[in-house]
Amino acid sequence: MKRIGVLTSGGDAPGMNAAIRAVVRTGIFNGMEVCGIRRGYEGMIDGDIVEMDISSVSDIIQRGGTILRTARSQRFMTPEGFDRAVCMLENFKIEGIVVIGGDGSFRGGADLTKAGVPFIGIPGTIDNDLAYTDYTLGFDTAVNTVLGAVSNIRDTSSSHGRTTVIEVMGRNCGDIALYAGLAGGAEAILIPEEKPDIKGICRDIISGKNRGKLHSIIMRAEGVGITSEELVKAITDKTGSETKLVVLGYIQRGGSPTAADRILASRLGCRAVELLLSNSASRAVGVSGGALVDYEITEALGMTRPKSDRLMELARILSI
Repeated sequence: MKRIGVLTSGGDAPGMNAAIRAVVRTGIFNGMEVCGIRRGYEGMIDGDIVEMDISSVSDIIQRGGTILRTARSQRFMTPEGFDRAVCMLENFKIEGIVVIGGDGSFRGGADLTKAGVPFIGIPGTIDNDLAYTDYTLGFDTAVNTVLGAVSNIRDTSSSHGRTTVIEVMGRNCGDIALYAGLAGGAEAILIPEEKPDIKGICRDIISGKNRGKLHSIIMRAEGVGITSEELVKAITDKTGSETKLVVLGYIQRGGSPTAADRILASRLGCRAVELLLSNSASRAVGVSGGALVDYEITEALGMTRPKSDRLMELARILSI
C-alpha cells in the first residue's frame, strides 16, 4: 500500500489533530503518500482531497477541533453518494482509509471495506461510548473541561447557598458525568445507565443543609430520562433550595487536548497506519488496560461495556 487517506467525521473531539499528525507522519516515515480528506465523507464525495506532507501537520498537536474539518453526510448513505465517494478514492488512487470518529463514522468505513477499500477506525468522540476501547479521543479533555467549570460554579453556588444542576454531554453514555462528578466532588450523579433516585437526591440535599452545607452540585448526563428542567423543578419543590441549571454544551468539545489525549491519539494514529501496511482491513483500534488493541469493526461495534457500578458506589460514599 503506497497511498492512503485520512479523514475526521461526525462530532469534533480534542485529539483529532494529534491523530491526523500521527497518521501523516507515520505514513510518510514508511514511504507512503498521505492524503487529507476534508469534511469527512461529504468531502470524499466532492473530491475535497489534498496531499499532505510533514509540514501540513506542523504545530497542530496542541490544537482542538480538526484541521480537516468534519461533517455528517446524508449523501454518503445513498447508493449514488456512496458510489461517487468510492469513485473519488479511485480517481485519487487512494488504497486505504483511516477514519477518526464515532460509531456512525466507523459504519461508513466498514461499507467502504465491502467496496474494496481497506479501512481502519480511530475512536474520536468525547462521549466515550465505544465499548471496545477503555477511552476515546477527546474524553479526557472533555472531563477536564467540565471540572474547570465545576470549580467556577462551586464558587458562586457556595456564595449564594444554592443547588446547581450541571448538564453535560455524552448522549446515552454517562461517562463524562460520572468521571467529572467523581473528580469534582458532586453530591449526586445522574447517568443514563441508572434510574435516577430523585427523592434520595432531595433527602441528601436537605440533610446537607441541616448540617451546615452551603451548596450542592448535581451532575446530570444529557441522556438521563428526566430532563434538566424537570430535575431543577423537582429539587426546588421538594427541598425549598434555590436551584439553578447550567448546560455546558459545546465548550466540552473544544480546547487544547490534554497530555493523555495527545499521547493516545499519537499511539492510535501510528497503529492505524501499521495495520494498513500489514494489509489489515475493517479494524477499529483502541486501548485496553493501557495496551493497544484492534478488533474487526463489526465485533467492535457489537461490544457492550459493563456498568460502572463501583465508580458510582464510590461517588455515593464520598459525597456523604
